[in-house]
Amino acid sequence: MSKAPKTIKPKERDTIIQALSAGVVPRVGLPHIQVGRAAEIGALVRDVDRIADGGAAVRFVIGDYGAGKTFFANLIRLIALERKCVTVHADLAPDRRIHASGGQARALYSEAVRNMATRTKPEGGALAAVVERLVTDAVKEAGERQVPVEKVIDEKLAPIQEFVGGYDFATVLKAYWRGSEASNEELKLAALRWLRGEFSTKTEANKSLGVRTIIDDDSVYDSLKSLACLTKVAGYAGLLVMFDEMVNIYKLQNAQARKSNFEQILRIVNDALQGNTVNIGFLMCGTPQFLLDTRRGLFSYEALQSRLAENQFATKGLVDLSGPVINLQSLTPEDLLILLSNIRTVFAAGDPSKYLVPDEALTAFMAHCDRRIGEAYFRTPRTTVKAFVQMLSVLEQNPGTKWQDLLGQVDVPADLQSQQEAVPEGSAQPGDDDELTSFRLGT
Repeated sequence: MSKAPKTIKPKERDTIIQALSAGVVPRVGLPHIQVGRAAEIGALVRDVDRIADGGAAVRFVIGDYGAGKTFFANLIRLIALERKCVTVHADLAPDRRIHASGGQARALYSEAVRNMATRTKPEGGALAAVVERLVTDAVKEAGERQVPVEKVIDEKLAPIQEFVGGYDFATVLKAYWRGSEASNEELKLAALRWLRGEFSTKTEANKSLGVRTIIDDDSVYDSLKSLACLTKVAGYAGLLVMFDEMVNIYKLQNAQARKSNFEQILRIVNDALQGNTVNIGFLMCGTPQFLLDTRRGLFSYEALQSRLAENQFATKGLVDLSGPVINLQSLTPEDLLILLSNIRTVFAAGDPSKYLVPDEALTAFMAHCDRRIGEAYFRTPRTTVKAFVQMLSVLEQNPGTKWQDLLGQVDVPADLQSQQEAVPEGSAQPGDDDELTSFRLGT
């Protein structure tokens, strides 16, 4: 764990506090509050380096609700950006999934690409900057070599054309260059819309850009591979694709829909493990049920179960982080104490003289949480952190209030989301179409 810096910018401080107060992960300032999980972070950093070296990676980050999966994924995203990777990320939802036939897969792709980030644009919306960098470098190189710009662009885009659908990717990128040369903002915008998967009909794409295909449900994965190649030829290290809330696949009521998504995930896993893709990595976050349930989870698909099963020798506290699955280890009480201390430091903007509570308040707060919800207070720390931030907010806004008086009033409920949404293995879901399909009333 790295120490929080002595000073924290006011904007960064407010963003962190607002996010934690709402029980969500802040988009900035994560190093100020990160604790523990050094081994897991190290394993993912090696994956990022492998992507930059022309390899591929796939990881499933598994943990209970509130255990810190999203926080962990966002920290890895920031590390990838610092190492000159491009990242895209999206949450799965009922209308966004990896495989579909009604536009849900294209919706996931579009959301991910809209969230494209680079080191200089970590907040997202970086697609235009990536494409512009490719065009600018091509113009500069053409001037140095004294050759036509289009020739240089063709040379740069040659690797993309080797991918499925890559020819149209190259055609669209050249259309963006022509728009840039002619100051045709409409053509440039059309090219970016196509790259984001926002064209819904091939006729519209052909009219605007002269291409006969669009990014649709069937081509999402191939388009991500072409996008990874684009980031590489534009001068970046590679592409990291991050999908959160993978439990939404587990929740699908239709058995065939789940199977189709599992088959697409299997394709991604096989390509990454066999070295069939380059400069791309996938990081998918889900709950233990999403992975382990043998009726609805990934382990219900035999081919995935064999590839994602744990190392049988990693028992009795031993770990193996070389496989595709990373089971997010719970924070220890010591880790949580450091986390609360870091949050106190964020409130004080890095100035110890402005701490709202002394050290003994941290241990007293943890003891209070332990009495309320047991050891879940550090195993799934989301609600604990949220309550602590809210207590500090009251102290900050009401000078003279004693933390001892507030502590007895702090309610730290168990994380209800995990209780409501986690379904025990083998349990039935209302409307599940693979239940009772063979039942017949005897005559």
